[in-house]
Amino acid sequence: MPKELAIVLNNGSLNSAVITAMAAQKYRPILLHGEVIERPTSRLRMAYDHQVAHFKPYREHKLSMPFLTTVEPNSNAAAGSVDPRQQLAVTPSAIQLLPLVAIAIRFAVHYRAAAVYMGLRVGGHSDELAKATEYVQIWNEMISLPLNQAELELQTPMLELEAWQVVDVGANLHAPLEHTWSCLEDLEQPCGACRGCRVRDLAFQQSGKADPQKSVRK
Repeated sequence: MPKELAIVLNNGSLNSAVITAMAAQKYRPILLHGEVIERPTSRLRMAYDHQVAHFKPYREHKLSMPFLTTVEPNSNAAAGSVDPRQQLAVTPSAIQLLPLVAIAIRFAVHYRAAAVYMGLRVGGHSDELAKATEYVQIWNEMISLPLNQAELELQTPMLELEAWQVVDVGANLHAPLEHTWSCLEDLEQPCGACRGCRVRDLAFQQSGKADPQKSVRK
């Protein structure tokens, strides 16, 4: 019997590669890649395309979302502290995810998928984790009420993981970590100074693993 389908939100990041690998264990993934501005040569788009080639999903869709530029003219401007040890508030992330969650649910209904996967990660910080857990519960309630599709569920299996644990899970599942982009800049090489780069560097250090992206780019 073929596997059921699952919608996976994938933006080309490390979290996206790992969440796709997790979903692929149980389902046939359908990848959704949302772009505020269509840039086929952007590092995130290129990383996403590599992940598509790796996972060979049942379907994949690139979603143009230019309307978000009116409310998010510079998504990197609100990146917050560059200290990777400092926990960021989950509420802004949840608000930014809402349009993608809504679109993913619409695709799930179209494909009659059993689940929607997204790589939202908070870690073990009790206050933010409690908020994020409540958001996910509310989203699932909103899905079940109008759709009357009880089997459809929003899955966030990385919610409680620390960044180094995501690296561990990805390595164990043979996720294509070398084909991921974490830098908040769209440069030829990761800048090494932004929050995205520092969180990634610390995650690989704490997991005791070498970052395969660095060997690929040498």
